[in-house]
Amino acid sequence: MPSFLSEMSPSRTLRVVAYRTALFAGFAALLGACGNESPAPESTAAPQDNADSAAEQLVDAVEANVSPEQHLTEVLVAQPPEVKERYKWRHPSETLAFFGVEPGMTVVETDPGAGWYTRILMQYLGEGGTLIGADYAIAMYPLFNYYSDEELAAKASWAERWPAEMGAGGSAGAALAGANIGAISEARNGTVDVYLFVRVLHNLADFEEEGAYLSAALAEAFRVLKPGGVVGVVQHWSPDANSDEWASGANGYLKKDFVIARFEDAGFTLDGESSVNENPMDQPSEDEYVWRLPPASEDPEDPELAAKYLAIGESNRMTLKFRKPAAT
Repeated sequence: MPSFLSEMSPSRTLRVVAYRTALFAGFAALLGACGNESPAPESTAAPQDNADSAAEQLVDAVEANVSPEQHLTEVLVAQPPEVKERYKWRHPSETLAFFGVEPGMTVVETDPGAGWYTRILMQYLGEGGTLIGADYAIAMYPLFNYYSDEELAAKASWAERWPAEMGAGGSAGAALAGANIGAISEARNGTVDVYLFVRVLHNLADFEEEGAYLSAALAEAFRVLKPGGVVGVVQHWSPDANSDEWASGANGYLKKDFVIARFEDAGFTLDGESSVNENPMDQPSEDEYVWRLPPASEDPEDPELAAKYLAIGESNRMTLKFRKPAAT
């Protein structure tokens, strides 16, 4: 495979190869029709180079007319099996469409983790887009009480390392930038289209008393979003019957009313909600927490209980869209 193809996303590579094949067929047909009536004009480029360049131009022209929905479908189809396995629980196509994420946008993804959503977003946003990974504040990590000194030291340089680590595969995609929540550059003020909190609000809420981490995150989201910009929330959803103490975030779950109230206090308006990530089979008691379920699957010693949790699948999740007022 030519080197320039190996640097492309899988979906684009397939299109370039297809167009190049068609171009070669066209060249061959033209030569056959012309016979030996006149010599071919000299060219400083090899025929394959000409075909590669023409194929790239054709793909650019076609992609200009590809809808965001079609493009996202291509990106999702190209993901590896371990990513696709989670589609039935995480519904990335419907979720990103609900939040209004489109190619070319500037998007913040909080706590990207191992990059499940990152790899989808960087390809979907494309070369005209920007993806900012915003990890938890460095000072928040010791509060988890399970990171080693070595791991904590590594967290301190995460923002500098993250773009290279995510871009190491060579896939063409969005520009990447790393930051910590609460420390996104003021140069980003009013430049972000969509700010995503996907399964992260519980930790921010759990440590709110120790450092106002939730308040700082929401204030920052408001600061960097464009007027009219969107916040997308996907969050493990506590049953209303469970106590507020249990639903503090320590068990992974928050109540919907709590989430809405905190965003409204930060200046946002609720712009819609979706049932796409709901799982009514997940009804935790106050003796349970979210990490009993996949993908964490902290299996209990009881095999029947472990099987029960596996059958439930991933957690019941609220999906909320908030908007920064257009005039602020």
